[in-house]
Amino acid sequence: MALMMLSLCFLINFFLLMISSVNACQRCVHQSKVAYFNSGSALSSGACGYGSLAPGFSGGHVAAGVPSLYNDGAGCGACFQIRCKNKNLCSKSGTTVVVTDLNHNNKTDFVLSSRAFTAMANDGKDQDILKLGIVDVEYKRVPCDYKNKNLAVRVEESSRKSEYLAIKILYQGGQTEIVGAEVAQVGSSSWNYMTRTYGAVWNTSRVPNGELQFRFVVTSGYDGKYVWAQHVLPANWKPGMIYDSGVQIDDINIGQESCSESECEKGRW
Repeated sequence: MALMMLSLCFLINFFLLMISSVNACQRCVHQSKVAYFNSGSALSSGACGYGSLAPGFSGGHVAAGVPSLYNDGAGCGACFQIRCKNKNLCSKSGTTVVVTDLNHNNKTDFVLSSRAFTAMANDGKDQDILKLGIVDVEYKRVPCDYKNKNLAVRVEESSRKSEYLAIKILYQGGQTEIVGAEVAQVGSSSWNYMTRTYGAVWNTSRVPNGELQFRFVVTSGYDGKYVWAQHVLPANWKPGMIYDSGVQIDDINIGQESCSESECEKGRW
């Protein structure tokens, strides 16, 4: 037991060291530009792997983030409040988006869905902001709130019993990132590591039999912990199905108090 606890602590600390520099300033206010997707089809082919589920997140207010925000897939599902700086055109509240894709455009930190883009505008100014195509904005990381939804696991179609299991993690709340995943048979202490395939998709070729439980390494700034979902997949799990984990993550990032003047504003919204 002591050896197991030591290995768990090592794993969590290892992941924290990897991501702490990325997360250090996310709740500070950043200055950038955003554009928008001309076609809604881009939302179903995002690098996070959400597919046709993506347009349903946050009422369709979704976005592609630059590599530093996408963070090799760990940033998938992160929520950001964005508001444009044109006071005559845009509201003070802006819009909140969920990251569902990777933005390769080095001129903007985000590319938004058209619904999210127009949501930044004042009433009656939708077409005016669309005509601009790209606007100056300020943004900050905020907690995700899926209200009545728990963290969920979708079994990907490529999964095969006892041979291969690929899952997609959905509805991750709070202000956190999942940086590790393990699976075991319910009642067993023999955990098998999963590998991030891409984005929010994890896989393993070591698939336990029977009902399955999951354990996720979750980070929030410089703090991290295991989140244990004890009864997730039934023994007769099926590809293409979404299963409720029975748990939700609501941690707030505690490692974000120091803002670099070159990247962030001194004040808060």
